[in-house]
Amino acid sequence: MAAGTSAKRIFELILIKPSHYDDDGYVIQWLRSAIPSNTLAVLYGLARDCAERHILGPDVEIAITAIDETNTRVRPQAIIRRIRRAGAGMVALVGVQSNQFPRAVDIARPLRDAGLQVGIGGFHVSGTIAMLPGLQPEVAAAQAMGISLFAGEAEGRLDAVLIDAFAGRLQPLYNFMDDLPNIEGVPMPVLPIARVRRTAGRHASFDAGRGCPFQCSFCTIINVQGRKSRRRSPDDVEQIIRENVRNGISRFFITDDNFARNKDWEPIFDRLIELREREKLSFRMIIQVDTMCHRIPHFIEKAGRAGVTRVFIGLENINPDSLVGAKKRQNKITEYRKMLLAWKSIGAMTYAGYILGFPTDTAETIVRDIGIIQRELPVDLLEFFFLTPLPGSEDHKNLFQSGIAMDADMNRYDLNHTTTGHPLMPRAEWERVYQLAWDTYYSPAHMETVMRRAAATGISVGKILFLLLWFYSCISVEKLHPLEGGYLRRKARTDRRPGLPREAAIPFYLGYAGETVAKHWALLRLWWRFNRIRRQIKADPNRKAYHDLALTPVTEDELDTLEMFSVTQGAKAAAARAHTRPAPQPQDALV
Repeated sequence: MAAGTSAKRIFELILIKPSHYDDDGYVIQWLRSAIPSNTLAVLYGLARDCAERHILGPDVEIAITAIDETNTRVRPQAIIRRIRRAGAGMVALVGVQSNQFPRAVDIARPLRDAGLQVGIGGFHVSGTIAMLPGLQPEVAAAQAMGISLFAGEAEGRLDAVLIDAFAGRLQPLYNFMDDLPNIEGVPMPVLPIARVRRTAGRHASFDAGRGCPFQCSFCTIINVQGRKSRRRSPDDVEQIIRENVRNGISRFFITDDNFARNKDWEPIFDRLIELREREKLSFRMIIQVDTMCHRIPHFIEKAGRAGVTRVFIGLENINPDSLVGAKKRQNKITEYRKMLLAWKSIGAMTYAGYILGFPTDTAETIVRDIGIIQRELPVDLLEFFFLTPLPGSEDHKNLFQSGIAMDADMNRYDLNHTTTGHPLMPRAEWERVYQLAWDTYYSPAHMETVMRRAAATGISVGKILFLLLWFYSCISVEKLHPLEGGYLRRKARTDRRPGLPREAAIPFYLGYAGETVAKHWALLRLWWRFNRIRRQIKADPNRKAYHDLALTPVTEDELDTLEMFSVTQGAKAAAARAHTRPAPQPQDALV
């Protein structure tokens, strides 16, 4: 070492986005997962900025490691050795949702036993603190283990946490729920390219804004991120796009819960249009919007020019009474067809969320309504969810205050399991109809219909087939929700939930190998069957002439003729109101 120089000290910062356990107690993990965690990208970007500013001193280097457990195994002993070798560091479990909280605590336990500093933040900690009195038992138990809790958002606060950790004095609780930060001009969310490559489509994710003005009772986002629009500037978004494109990443998931209510949606789209049309940068995006976005002047047209090719829409239900009961009054079923056809007009694929288990739902009404959707709404992919009282939502708070029983196991709060009772369906019936809903919508006949609609509206039939098979096979083959899907399921024998027996090595690996082969054989058979249909559609010279009821342009008299407007009293009332309502004005879209 040269005279007058000294070795830099290292502070190891390990950022982990945990997964959660499947029904057999194994961590849900893939060789390639679906989409990178935005929270992980946000924290990595903020930490990178802290390192560049040398917040721990000019002689201290912050070494940052980002781990997404959905595609990377977490090895606590290796983490312990790394931090001990450096002499300083902490592990931050970030973006922890309710269903991931048990896994987060299980990761933290051996780290705490080794004396390492550990923090947990995310929607479960933030949501329960925002909506319920005191610390909930599972959160208090984590704090009693010496885990530091972080509620709120990290912009402008991460410096203090890292300085405390470097000094060995992490606080039991950092609570910023009453002080939501500005996110304009802050360090951008980013992940190392090697981390992004572990996702199936090499997608990057970022939030252009946070907050939603609506009041859906099942939603946690409004109680954690607030109802006021906070957003990144067009300059910020451009910087995110440019850096990723330079690194070979050209597909983006904008994670705003409702991008249509980002007050800067238009200048952001205008900037992206300029990048695509003037500079010829090539990139595509997925966004999430509400069902009234088509009434915002130029929104959908500019979305198409800005590179939006896939859209997630919170359809939730076609029964107006259920929507009102969930405080989703902004959803008007008389606007659904207009909205979906508007997205079709720019060649965008549509994903729609659909909730099962509203108070008046039965097996018969659910199957009936799915049939109506298949015939009358031009939606491409329908995602089903149990109506779940997520901790941090108004629904959960109301059940909690009323003393109504809810599952104590947070691992089940993934929208793919029942967690409380239903007034008309026993749990077993509710679970049966959930699977029936997937089987009904993703029937062979309807999958062919969706492909034919795609061909007629200029959407790639091959891409729509891939997504149809992805969604249905996740449920039917992997027994997991598509949002938790990926390519090539990985299982580690020793990463099983505490309390469940560790399987013997030979039976475990033989079973895992057999299961993997059987799943791929099932996928191959599905692909072979439907790829034949895809080829037939592609070879059909009249494929663009395909037409059905769902693709029919909206007319005034459909309020009297379509089944979706007459099947319930609420639907009839909605149609009657639409008949008498004056023509919508642009500002109506914001109501």
